[in-house]
Amino acid sequence: MSYRIGFGIDFHRFAEGRKLWLGGVNIPHEKGALAHSDGDVLLHAICDALLGALNLGDIGIHFPNNDPAYENIDSKILLQKTYTLILEKKYHIVNIDSTICLETPKIKSYADQMRQVIAAILNISKDNISIKATTTEQMGFVGREEGLVAYATVLLGM
Repeated sequence: MSYRIGFGIDFHRFAEGRKLWLGGVNIPHEKGALAHSDGDVLLHAICDALLGALNLGDIGIHFPNNDPAYENIDSKILLQKTYTLILEKKYHIVNIDSTICLETPKIKSYADQMRQVIAAILNISKDNISIKATTTEQMGFVGREEGLVAYATVLLGM
């Protein structure tokens, strides 16, 4: 058995008039992530972790933010395309551990729904997906509610 570990991170600024997408779930909030795509930092971090585990570059290489084909794209599509690359290399996902960092809104009540969405896309049990949330105790750009960050670590097996 061969195992590979990958780590991903994604940041986006908050902007008025944008929807907030996290883990493929639209979360009610007065601001959303400013991005070329829908700005789902969690799915982007997972994509980067998956790509990194197999030395396939990063999300920007596969889905450039200057390509009109990806403008306002649903990040669930990006995750599905990334998963296809993983399958082509004959790997499967063992587990995902992730953390979303933001002050508001509180997302604990949405975590299970996010796990279900991600599990369906990646054909794994939601029990193999961890989604945690934290604040920065009002420090930095996250603490000032200027943006948000997501981190993801994945374990792949062959």
